[in-house]
Amino acid sequence: MADIVESREVSALLEELTTLVGREDPYGHYARLREIGAFVRADDGTLIVTRFAECAAVARDHKLGKMPVEMLAHAGLADWADHPALYGYFTSLLGINPPDHTRLRRLVSSSFTARRVQALRPATERMIDGLIDEMDGTVDFVAAFAFPLPCNVISELLGIPPADRAQFQHLVSDWSAVLDDITPEVLSKANPAARAVRDYLAGLAAERRRRPREDLMSALVGHEEAGDRLTEDELLTMAGLLFAAGFETTTNLLSNGLVALLAHPEQLPCLFADPASAVQELLRYDSPVQNIDRTALETTTVAGVTFQPGDRIVAYTGSANRDARRFPDPDRLDLRRGDNTSLSFGGGMHYCLGAPMAKLEAEIAFPRLFERLPNLKRAEGAQRRDSLTIRGFDTLPVTTG
Repeated sequence: MADIVESREVSALLEELTTLVGREDPYGHYARLREIGAFVRADDGTLIVTRFAECAAVARDHKLGKMPVEMLAHAGLADWADHPALYGYFTSLLGINPPDHTRLRRLVSSSFTARRVQALRPATERMIDGLIDEMDGTVDFVAAFAFPLPCNVISELLGIPPADRAQFQHLVSDWSAVLDDITPEVLSKANPAARAVRDYLAGLAAERRRRPREDLMSALVGHEEAGDRLTEDELLTMAGLLFAAGFETTTNLLSNGLVALLAHPEQLPCLFADPASAVQELLRYDSPVQNIDRTALETTTVAGVTFQPGDRIVAYTGSANRDARRFPDPDRLDLRRGDNTSLSFGGGMHYCLGAPMAKLEAEIAFPRLFERLPNLKRAEGAQRRDSLTIRGFDTLPVTTG
């Protein structure tokens, strides 16, 4: 049986991670938590997992899933289904468990293929060049590049016409705020945004039923496997998920990765030599997603710890990615690091469906940015995102030279 540590120091470290100062650079706090133990207990009873092997085991165990909707009332969210922003999350692949998760993932994966993602490469290259063309002088990298790129790529994937895409940037921003915090103020913007996105996608789905094209929406509308197909509600929830959560990883991967590369210019030759490996290391070094939550669906033992139904577990994947037991010299950015597969996209049945798309965008974007803007530098005024789960920037001023 593994030891579970509860102490004043653990409480203090976890409390500091809830502050903006602690989140600015959480890795020192993570290191101390790993030293204390693989499993530590938060004051509210949640079990925090800090090391790579244990986090990977938690991510892979199918008896540990997402909080069942019938338990949401205990979390203060009894009316979740009345809020479009929450309904879109808790009924999507992000929030459901088998057998519904297994069925939906199978149906969507057969349409959201590697071939379809790779077919986006020419359009992605054009979008990247177009955004770089507009970057002149001092600009906010998030607003000018890191946010619009994945938003436009997802639009291209689904088949949303270019003229309709601009509206989604502020809608997605308002909706996805519920991934950080669920408050009346957040919901006042997130609910109408979620409703607007869903209404648009319903119209697009109806159009693709009449006139199918070579896009993901057409594939989702028309796909049937063994007599099974997506219902209208499932279809719109899945398409909405690509907007509400799909772009988050890429936006913050681009921002965090740029900061890391600008701080380590000696690594740029390695970026150009092997962009795919470089992106893997950037994901490990400063992950856009810092933790994943699980709830025990039935009794299970993981890494020597037995969980009972209803137990809540949070795996600190950002900590796991800096675990010296898994990665030698883990606090050093090394784009030549050979074995650098991290937990930045989660693991197991909830491994991020959009990971190949995020990697594709980053693998094209980073070399192109430094090829075309060789004098790119950070400017003053960056504001880090105030979130424990999503690590990135609200604003990231840069100068093009």
